[in-house]
Amino acid sequence: MENFSFLLQTSYKIRKSIIEMLAEAGSGHLGGSLGLADIFTCLYFSELKHNPNNPSWEERDRLILSIGHVAPVLYATLAYAGYFDTKELLSLRKINSRLQGHPGKDKGLPGIEISSGSLGQGLSIATGLALGLKSNQNPARVFCICGDGELQEGSIWEAAMAAAHYKLDNLICIVDRNGVQIDGTTSEVMEIEPLTLKWAAFGWYVSTTNGNNIADILNTFDETRNILSKPKVIIASTSMGKGVKSIENDYRWHGKAPSKEQALQFLKELEHGYLHY
Repeated sequence: MENFSFLLQTSYKIRKSIIEMLAEAGSGHLGGSLGLADIFTCLYFSELKHNPNNPSWEERDRLILSIGHVAPVLYATLAYAGYFDTKELLSLRKINSRLQGHPGKDKGLPGIEISSGSLGQGLSIATGLALGLKSNQNPARVFCICGDGELQEGSIWEAAMAAAHYKLDNLICIVDRNGVQIDGTTSEVMEIEPLTLKWAAFGWYVSTTNGNNIADILNTFDETRNILSKPKVIIASTSMGKGVKSIENDYRWHGKAPSKEQALQFLKELEHGYLHY
């Protein structure tokens, strides 16, 4: 794969910045942000049509981050994609910063499509956007990032039903299937399986992928790109905390920031993992 090395290095930079940002802020959501770094890398550096020099370009693909608490991965990705200076990343969650704990469109940060944080709402917004774009014959696509725990929200399934009814083949939902949420595993809190059968029953084209494998992610995007007449969902298996072995798949790191000392250890683990990729 021609750009594999570049994408791998970019995902490393994004993860490194996430750890540094949260250690500096003293709060934030580490686990899910680390787990999604590969998907965000593939989106912004391979799949999405976007222009950091013209963030309001009418034909840009839209990305809706329904799980707004993983804002650190979005911020870091946007910075490395050229939307703003990477130095600003260390202002995460500080007073008057444009990088608040959840994305705020009112903060003036380029690349933010919606303010998000209330779980269960993003897919409805994405469905409305996709319908509007299609009605206006705009070729742009809408990508919506949902968490697997978020699928316990009934509003998700109302939006899923509407998207299939209107045959929104310009809508792609990516489910971060890491199997854990703030209180434990998704199976313990509220079972959501069988996911593939549910989405298919709602009229969606369903793909699965290894959300921490760049080649698999890109191949899945290729697979879904030409599917017509129905919305697409990609169920991406990820590991919460991916890249830092000592915290991977530990739900206690869902909404926890590392101390400065822990951050140094996590960065060593991260570097070691990439050196032996």
